[in-house]
Amino acid sequence: MPAGADPAGSGPLPGPPGHDAQEDRPAGCPGGAWWRLELPLPPELEESLLWKLPQLGIPRVAVRHAPERPEERLLQAWLPEADWPAGQREELVRALEPLAETFSLALPPVAWERQDDEDWSLSWKRHWMPDPVGERLLILPAWLECPAEQADRLVIRIDPGSAFGTGSHPTTRLCLEALEALATAEPGLGGLRVADLGCGSGILGLGALRLGAASVAAVDSDPLAVRATAANTALNGLSASLLAAPGSVEELAALLQGRPADLLLCNILAPVITALCPGFGRLLAPAGTGLLSGLLVEQAPALALALAAEGWAAELIDRQERWGLMRIRSRGNVA
Repeated sequence: MPAGADPAGSGPLPGPPGHDAQEDRPAGCPGGAWWRLELPLPPELEESLLWKLPQLGIPRVAVRHAPERPEERLLQAWLPEADWPAGQREELVRALEPLAETFSLALPPVAWERQDDEDWSLSWKRHWMPDPVGERLLILPAWLECPAEQADRLVIRIDPGSAFGTGSHPTTRLCLEALEALATAEPGLGGLRVADLGCGSGILGLGALRLGAASVAAVDSDPLAVRATAANTALNGLSASLLAAPGSVEELAALLQGRPADLLLCNILAPVITALCPGFGRLLAPAGTGLLSGLLVEQAPALALALAAEGWAAELIDRQERWGLMRIRSRGNVA
């Protein structure tokens, strides 16, 4: 998840990566050994670490938890042994410590385990199971059949080759559940045009389409995320309804062809939302609604003030753990 953006709001939007674990394997790795990094994952650090590790050249990242204990999360990352001797691994830990200090925390203890090479695509597949979200949605790993007991749900097929955008993080679930609530209330999502700023794997846009939206325009500054969105869109047979491209506010406005969307989705960190909100008027119609997540509950008051300065009425409408979901509307359309 991003830590900063162009302060004018017009520069590239850092976003969650969409790496494929096998495709990203550097030359020479097959047959070699790996270091597996593991650390307990406080909720405050999850998005920051998922953003930072790929920035440090470590795209193979996963977050694991037992279904019965979703709050006990474990971060895992795989590093080629040849590229990461002891000194480099120590430097890596030092580079991660400031992320924890931002939240007045200490970085949890990092454990290292050496392991032989393996088939990474099969390794990823062992970690994921069908995941119901809300009352109507089901996130389904691409290689699995839909369970009979979930057959009445709306299926979002995802190839979870990256740690972000699989629906497991509270901010993603908050957004999907809010989309479901909009779809079940009047007038619903039928026919709406959706803009997704920082699309990651495309899961939010796909959820909107499954719930009745007419079209989605999506951008992410990470080309791998855009590629993941396009692949997942094709996997769901929705390529005619979702268009993804690299970029940020400017590029998303171009995809919308000068017609702001009815619904804006933005699941990124609060400082980045603050930096980008001056451009929201180009993305969201005056009568539209925005769903913003990726923020900590304690960040909501300051973010609401920044949004108010740009003409948006903001309300924290839901939370999971310390993460919050904010709804925005034009102040001129709020009674």
